[in-house]
Amino acid sequence: MIDLIIDQRRKDLGGFEVGRVLPFHARRMVGPFIFFDHMGPAEFAPGFPRTVDVRPHPHIGLSTLSYLFEGSMTHRDSVGSEIVIRPGEVNWMTAGSGITHSERFEDLREHGGRMDGIQTWLALPTEQEEIDPRFSHHEGDNELPFYESGGLKARLVAGEAYGAKASVPVFSPTFYVHWEMETGTRADLPAEYSERAAYVAKGSVEVAGQTLKVGQMAVFAPGDTIVFEALEPSTVMLLGGEPLGPRFIEWNFVSSSKDRLEQAKADWRGGRMKLPDLDNGEFIPLPEPAPPANPMS
Repeated sequence: MIDLIIDQRRKDLGGFEVGRVLPFHARRMVGPFIFFDHMGPAEFAPGFPRTVDVRPHPHIGLSTLSYLFEGSMTHRDSVGSEIVIRPGEVNWMTAGSGITHSERFEDLREHGGRMDGIQTWLALPTEQEEIDPRFSHHEGDNELPFYESGGLKARLVAGEAYGAKASVPVFSPTFYVHWEMETGTRADLPAEYSERAAYVAKGSVEVAGQTLKVGQMAVFAPGDTIVFEALEPSTVMLLGGEPLGPRFIEWNFVSSSKDRLEQAKADWRGGRMKLPDLDNGEFIPLPEPAPPANPMS
């Protein structure tokens, strides 16, 4: 029933930590989900430095989905979008042939507070990897269906599940669900999609006789209904969909073609994806290739 349990790996992004879950060496993707970062949780005092912000950087071949439990972020991008995302809302950015964006913590810098959320990347189907870039923002129960019963609060963040459909314009069969569970609450994940996983963002749950703790993702075998029971107040993200086939990922780029990744890197280094007026031109540089291994070492 549980194929694999993945523990988050904490990474310092220069001011706050993220817990990286996907990609993982034993499991690169779950449905279209190819990247999964738990941002924080982190506490910020007013006036923290701007070096904590995520400066402009590029993407191709994917959509990014930002979703917060606490805090706020200001999104800006090269198609002209500028919006603050708050808890329970979705920022959906499709890079396609290429986009540049930044994420700034302007409200938190002014007032201080807590940041906690998930950012994930979804690979695009091969025939849509080069579509025009675009952005949309989604909020409210009409766009992100909400359900509450007993000790369970559930929001459909993207895709289709439990007879509901979110307004987020996904490109392949996908589901992404946010559960808030009180202690002792039981809930099911049906066998609707061939690839499914669950990530515990807070608390702990029992699944198939095993305990999943905060920072762990369980990847499930297809074909069975998965039953969860909250061992304490818990936040669980359910995700998955249908597989897209192999993808290459390097830095901020995703593609079914290695040659396309090389072209994107050359375009970024050559300034062909940069807009000089986006956040004062403070762009993140492409990392230099690692030196070859010393055969004598």
